[in-house]
Amino acid sequence: MMKLLTRHVLCLLLLAPSLAAAQQPAPQKPFEPQVGQAGKDVVWVPTPPELVEKMLDMAAVTPNDIVMDLGSGDGRNIIAAAKRGARAIGVEFNPEMVALSRRLAQEAGVGDKATFVEGDMYTADISKASVMALFLLPTNLDKLRDKFLALRPGSRLVLNTFGISEWDPDATEKIEGSCVSWCTAMLYIVPAPVGGTWKSLQGDVVLNQKFQVVTGTVGNGAQSAAISNGKLRGDQITFAAGGAEYSGKVSGDRIDGTRTMNGKKESWSASRNQSQ
Repeated sequence: MMKLLTRHVLCLLLLAPSLAAAQQPAPQKPFEPQVGQAGKDVVWVPTPPELVEKMLDMAAVTPNDIVMDLGSGDGRNIIAAAKRGARAIGVEFNPEMVALSRRLAQEAGVGDKATFVEGDMYTADISKASVMALFLLPTNLDKLRDKFLALRPGSRLVLNTFGISEWDPDATEKIEGSCVSWCTAMLYIVPAPVGGTWKSLQGDVVLNQKFQVVTGTVGNGAQSAAISNGKLRGDQITFAAGGAEYSGKVSGDRIDGTRTMNGKKESWSASRNQSQ
């Protein structure tokens, strides 16, 4: 009887590890994003690596930049920017994507420069960004347009395929060769706000602004001349009026630059009418 009991106990002891292992839950597979998976505001579709680099090239990203991506997905835009020495921040709603991005940044050796936060793209603070690298739908971009325009003049937006309604890009480039989809990059440079009336020695400078395009007049009354070829590139403004070419830098309520007429160049400045 004792031998039977001993054998029974021994069998139970031998089977115990197998039974315990069978009761343990199967280990979960690491999270892998799927192309087309639904998100809060957009589905996830990755930007081709060669277009990521083209976007950052067009934005001329340097270590002095703060680069942000809204809906940063697996973090590829941010990681690529961090590899260029920039401080880079991704905002992503999906916590699994955030964790994946952090892991990939560490593996790429840029965990100290690439930051990923869980959050909503529409409420994220982008005020300190000098570059926005984005792959969003027009509906997303249009909702964010006022926040983009409030960035410091000269800040750059680089977008994959989809643009911002009514705002023409400053430059567009398409990747050729192996790229078959999502191959177009667009650069937008945030213009300084210049709309209104400015005072200068040449009379009133009335500027009408639609993004980076400027129209208006220079002079007073019947002596006013229409502005042509008006353009803003960040805080740099150029236009022609009355046979003269104007260029200058916009600093808040003042423009300082030069006026060229008949080959003669002279200093030129204008101050915004404070009563507006």
